[in-house]
Amino acid sequence: MSTSSLTADDLEFLQRPLHGFLSMAGGPVPPQPRPVWFEATAEGTIQLFSLPDSPKVRHLGRDPRASIVVGAPVGEPERWVSVAGRTTVEPGGAHELCRRLAVRYWDLDDPARADVLSEMLAGDLVRLVIHPEAVSRYAL
Repeated sequence: MSTSSLTADDLEFLQRPLHGFLSMAGGPVPPQPRPVWFEATAEGTIQLFSLPDSPKVRHLGRDPRASIVVGAPVGEPERWVSVAGRTTVEPGGAHELCRRLAVRYWDLDDPARADVLSEMLAGDLVRLVIHPEAVSRYAL
């Protein structure tokens, strides 16, 4: 099934601490998906954070189209959601997003993880926001 927006079921699924696989459009080579932390917002966008000089941010400067695919882990019935659309690079909100996602994905009682988070938060970050134009999904 394909639509242009996330459903309530999609948002519930995407609130879980699952990895998304981000791909950028265009370019001379096939897309190279990368696992990423992400957050689905109540407004129906997908957001993640990155370093401002990362390859993904440079690529988005040339072509703002991107997609993310999120699948259920092994042992659960097959399910996935794919979101594709124009992506904006936002200067604000990245540190707060990083902090929220670290709590979601890591045990911050682990001093090593807490130290890595502190290092991440000490640097420059930008927020990437995927504005859905096509949403596909599958569930058994």
